[in-house]
Amino acid sequence: MTNISISQIGFLSPGNYAPDNPLDGLEKTLSLLQYGEALGFASAWVRQRHLEPGISSAAAFLAAATQRTSDIELGTAVIPIGYENPYRLAEDLSTVDILSRGRLNVGLSAGKPPHLDLIGPLAFDGDWSGYDFSHQRVLRFQENLRSNLLGDEDTVIKTPFGAKRPRLQPHAKGLADRLWYGGGSLRSAAWAGSHGFNLLIGNVTTGEETDAFFVAQARQLELYRSSGGEGRRVALGRVIVPIDGADTITRRRYRDYAAGRHERTLTPQGERRTLYAGDLVGSAEEILERLYADPILPGVSELRLELPYEFAEDEYRQILEDFVRLIAPELGWNRVETSRPASSDAAPLRRPARGG
Repeated sequence: MTNISISQIGFLSPGNYAPDNPLDGLEKTLSLLQYGEALGFASAWVRQRHLEPGISSAAAFLAAATQRTSDIELGTAVIPIGYENPYRLAEDLSTVDILSRGRLNVGLSAGKPPHLDLIGPLAFDGDWSGYDFSHQRVLRFQENLRSNLLGDEDTVIKTPFGAKRPRLQPHAKGLADRLWYGGGSLRSAAWAGSHGFNLLIGNVTTGEETDAFFVAQARQLELYRSSGGEGRRVALGRVIVPIDGADTITRRRYRDYAAGRHERTLTPQGERRTLYAGDLVGSAEEILERLYADPILPGVSELRLELPYEFAEDEYRQILEDFVRLIAPELGWNRVETSRPASSDAAPLRRPARGG
């Protein structure tokens, strides 16, 4: 217990919405990011998912979030780069980083993206079956972010502003060094470490020569650091749902949610032998007991709450506030007041009523 020292806390929002009313859900997610900033979270992350009622364009959503927040780091966890053009994505996310004044963190994953049989014919021209979905696509994106001059020293382009040396615009200085890789296997952990990426790890991983989730994740973290990741940022994600500030009915539903997902944690799932960590649902005391027993937690300084899908906005707020009030301080976290002015339209803090 005493060797746990969490200095930064963040949260990952699913950004879900009703299919017939996406505006309502997206607005509530923006509001949740404001609320998290007001509570003192250091970072807020969003997923990018396709064909689902959630955020399908992290760049577009986070561009809006830059105008609703002022200090909290904003991140993607993660963008499957297989569907992305590495140059155009670099332009879009550089713009987001400029708008955020340097608060963007970009989490990526390589490999064949999900639903390729459905989206591939729509996203790509010609025969896309031989496309390169490897880590090289990530490196191309990173190189584009550096905004190096294009062509030789005599290459210029005509613009309304006169002759200019061509380079990717806008150039977001430092963004190429704020890249993260979504690790879930030994191969991805080693690649991220050897290429200077920060590491995102969560409650899902691949079982390689073990059926034990924590053993698999510990091996990945050790390999990441021995491959060059020592000293870089690692953000650990866990599904954490405190019930202290919830009413009786909501508490029961939270526990039912965890119970419905428990079976998947018992054995490796599917051909890839996917392993799942158990959801941490219960009182702050119960959650802390399990966090103290988490063998990965002492090895990181950043903890990220992975919020469950399809909860209501007030439930997400209750979870975030309970975590900040009752759990994070017991893990060594201290709120650091920022020097930037608070967002003028940030949601006020709300103290949820305690249920019996």
